[in-house]
Amino acid sequence: MINIDWNSVLQQLLYDAHNPLLFNNGFFVYFLVAFILCYYLFRKNYKHRAVVLTLFSLYFFYKASGAFVGIVILSAFFNYGISNLIFNAKKKAGKGFFLFCSVMVNLGVLFYFKYTNFFIEVINNFSMLKLDPLHILLPIGISFFTFENLSYTIDVYRGEIEPEKGIINYLLFLSFFPKLVMGPIVRAKDFIPQLKKEYFVSDSDFSRGFYLIVTGLIKKLIISDYISVNLVNYVFDGPNLHNGMECLVALYGYAIVIYCDFSGYSDVAIGISKWMGITIPTNFLSPYQSKSVSEFWRRWHISLSSWLRDYLYISMGGNRKGKFRTNLNLFLTMLIGGFWHGASWNFIIWGALHGIGLGLNKLWNSLFGKIKFFPSFLSNAIYALITFHFVCFCWIFFKASNLETALQFIHQIVYQFTFDGAYEYFVNYQYVIIMIVIGYLIHLIPDSFPEKVIETQKRFPLVYYVVVMMGFIALYSFFKSAEPVMPIYLQF
Repeated sequence: MINIDWNSVLQQLLYDAHNPLLFNNGFFVYFLVAFILCYYLFRKNYKHRAVVLTLFSLYFFYKASGAFVGIVILSAFFNYGISNLIFNAKKKAGKGFFLFCSVMVNLGVLFYFKYTNFFIEVINNFSMLKLDPLHILLPIGISFFTFENLSYTIDVYRGEIEPEKGIINYLLFLSFFPKLVMGPIVRAKDFIPQLKKEYFVSDSDFSRGFYLIVTGLIKKLIISDYISVNLVNYVFDGPNLHNGMECLVALYGYAIVIYCDFSGYSDVAIGISKWMGITIPTNFLSPYQSKSVSEFWRRWHISLSSWLRDYLYISMGGNRKGKFRTNLNLFLTMLIGGFWHGASWNFIIWGALHGIGLGLNKLWNSLFGKIKFFPSFLSNAIYALITFHFVCFCWIFFKASNLETALQFIHQIVYQFTFDGAYEYFVNYQYVIIMIVIGYLIHLIPDSFPEKVIETQKRFPLVYYVVVMMGFIALYSFFKSAEPVMPIYLQF
């Protein structure tokens, strides 16, 4: 007779702060299987599907962050109510007042959890006051669902959408588990109408979802985690212990780490959504192939950059008020975008650098855009290399734990660069370097290649998918680190 330890089972079902539920958590497999079975049973009725998906999404967030699931629920009810007040207000002044309330409450919650201690530190540094920092835990995903709430109420105010009549659909829009903790940032006008359509997943949808899930997991769990654990993390933790060459290799490593980490997670979220009959737009388009900073932001974290463009840059005037205001609006947009990532001077500097880069990009195009200095292929290669290294330089501030560490890292590259010991270094870290090269080669794969794979594999039998997934599990077990590596964007 099998004895079941029900207490142990119960503990597995409860939130564990030391082992939050994420895609790289073993419990997620059981969660996903249970969800797919329930979702499939209720697939023919969109209202029942929405309830099942909402309950599983809220449970996922509970397993990922505990009692903070209450913030998502309260946030959904507040924005659901305030959007109806905006819509039903007869006068524009009334609509504006309710929108103002929405913006203040949403940003107020975000400010409290994410920026309170930062401004306490600023006050302490620039005044005679000495305030004690508060013990505040940051709810995961708060930056993402705050921006989703804001886009919803702003769209209602602009008359682009009508407020959702069913609270369940709005709660699901906000809590949808594939994208809740790390994005992509989804807009209600794109997401909610899909919930009401008949459930249908074509062979191409299933194949695309499978491809995105497997390749996303490879990018995140194998490439990104392996490079992080075996090189990047400890070099950035103590750059003064490494010469400039070692720091530069680690920087190139981090560039592929953050790409594989976040784009990998985004691909998994988009792939799982495909299996539910829900389309989430692509969030990354080979950003390191960009030939300008402007192009980089059209390819990198597309859901964030398009949100900043539509709800911040355009609201400030966009490019409608002359060149100076255009550049100022670009700079402020990127500055705020940097601050969105975290309460740190490093993120502010990172955003400011990209703002300056966008301004210089526009200046260059206005002065020399029509002049061809070299043949097209050579110009494209030069511009791509310049853009890539500018982005890598900015990553130093994004990755370093503080400004002092970032400046030390730059100092090592500029003043302590040497090839002494290079042979021994490359021998000792040959597998990490090979993994970095593999990461960049994957990044350089033409966009047409995945489409060919997706179209080809949709004709294969189910056993093919089982074999590929088993192959991935075997590969992951070989490269798996002793401790799980938390996704980079989880902190935002």
